[in-house]
Amino acid sequence: MVFCSFTFLLLFMPLVLLLHRALPEQAKRPFLFAASLLFYGWGNPVWLLLLIYVMALDYAGALLMEKPRLHRKGVLAGLIVLNLLPLFYFKYSGFFRDSWASLTGVYLNFTPPLLPAGISFFTFQGLSYLIDVYRGKVRVQRSFLLFGLYLSLFPQLVAGPIVRYADLEEQLIAPPRVTDADMRAGLRRFLIGLSKKVLLADVMGQYWGKMNGSFQSAGALGAWLGLMAFSFQIFFDFSGYSDMALGLGKAMGFTFCENFDRPYRSLSLTEFWRRWHMSLTGWFKEYVYIPLGGSHVSAWRRDLNVMIVWGLTGLWHGAGWHFVLWGLYFGVLLILEKRFLLGRTGFEKLPSWLRQALTYLIVLLGWGIFSGKGELWGALIGLKGFCTPSGLLTTLNFLPMLLLCAALSFLPALKRLPSPVRRLATPALAVLCLAALASQGYAPFVYFQF
Repeated sequence: MVFCSFTFLLLFMPLVLLLHRALPEQAKRPFLFAASLLFYGWGNPVWLLLLIYVMALDYAGALLMEKPRLHRKGVLAGLIVLNLLPLFYFKYSGFFRDSWASLTGVYLNFTPPLLPAGISFFTFQGLSYLIDVYRGKVRVQRSFLLFGLYLSLFPQLVAGPIVRYADLEEQLIAPPRVTDADMRAGLRRFLIGLSKKVLLADVMGQYWGKMNGSFQSAGALGAWLGLMAFSFQIFFDFSGYSDMALGLGKAMGFTFCENFDRPYRSLSLTEFWRRWHMSLTGWFKEYVYIPLGGSHVSAWRRDLNVMIVWGLTGLWHGAGWHFVLWGLYFGVLLILEKRFLLGRTGFEKLPSWLRQALTYLIVLLGWGIFSGKGELWGALIGLKGFCTPSGLLTTLNFLPMLLLCAALSFLPALKRLPSPVRRLATPALAVLCLAALASQGYAPFVYFQF
């Protein structure tokens, strides 16, 4: 089931929110656990077996690490391997097959399985719980129901944010009371996220699809504007999902970590990655970068740690060498920025608008690598011409939405709207979103593939 389907919007979500509000406290958690399993297994019930496997493995593994006579580090290492094996099989087996064939000429004859939605997200959540138990940062959760709910909670199950158990423990054990104000605020944020996805991201995705479908027609103008549209599609799609997740969570009494903070207004790459997909960046910092030594090592070792983290970050995003290259691209640039730009008087004195523009340009080129479109680069430098009449006509049709997305991405946030405006805007956005879904259909969330 997906947030942008009529089944979810008109049936599942209202029913779950109403029943959760009406049920007695002791019934709320079992109900949410059952609803989350139904949500995940709706489209493909077989995927439930994978989720339950990870759930049972991590629940039992944490209890096992409490045994005094066992080698805890060895148990943790084994649990990490057992968690990563399904991820490798479902997500990377096809990538390994193709890479092996390219290197050796030997083609392994098997068909890669369909990638289960959200496997990277709930696998990383489970790993964070196990590592925090090993470090003594959290207590072992002895209730399978509560641990299962932590891992499967449907608002953030398939596309994050990646929530650490330490941040949700108290809310699971002693859930706060949900007020009418919480419900309204949560639904309002959900609707904002839905609007980002349906009214902005999907339209930008349509324009990018038309441009990358024929760079000969798009030319240099269409390639650059199409790539900008791709950057807006990814941002509004993923931040929209995060808004929906946080809004649904708030409507049921849960507070999840923020995942985006207007990243395209960043004045440096370092700042950008503090504002973009913050839960993933924090995960890699806490569970990979710091254990490798972090910045408390020699300069060359610190740079190596950065490159390892960013190589893995690229690989997390997708099974393809262009994803790895995308990660290494940012790893190199972050190292160079830290060494030669940050804290330097000349760089810090540049006008803010110029630093913001330069940062966005570097990020934009990174999205070009991320897209995996090889013909894009020739089009960007004019090898496909400037623009054909058909490409220009397509661009003019999408230009108002492109400018709107740019304004929302780059300009300062609007001040809080007056209450009467908010009350009118909420139903208006709801009607627009439902109308858009009815007319243009559902486009999958970009990050579902991760």
